[in-house]
Amino acid sequence: MESKDIYDTAHLVVAAIRIIGHQKNNAPSVDDISNALSFSLEHGLLTCKKLDKIGIIDMVEGAYGARLFIKDHLKIEEIPKLEKKEESLQEEIEKFQSSRKGFKEQIESFQAAKAKRQKNLFARIEDNLKNEMTEK
Repeated sequence: MESKDIYDTAHLVVAAIRIIGHQKNNAPSVDDISNALSFSLEHGLLTCKKLDKIGIIDMVEGAYGARLFIKDHLKIEEIPKLEKKEESLQEEIEKFQSSRKGFKEQIESFQAAKAKRQKNLFARIEDNLKNEMTEK
């Protein structure tokens, strides 16, 4: 399953609490929510603890384990949404291309400097050979 941000996950958990509560006529456990959303138990527990800390749901410890209740579902909208992966991927591609462009410019300037040094070296060698030929 693809990784979702906490905003989307919060909507899923609240919906699962409502659905399972309706089906079982009882408050669902973390295990019920995890199974319904195909989360591992650890992931489900971590998510529920985050949502409990934010104040979206209540985790009530009882004799039969923790039960989940919706406290304030409107707080979900206060959670900042993450940018879409496609947009961030496009930004990363552009950043990479610009860095490659700078690197390419460095290589070209280095090659131009090398060609100039080589041309100067051959010119000096040619001058030296001409001087030796004129001396003889």
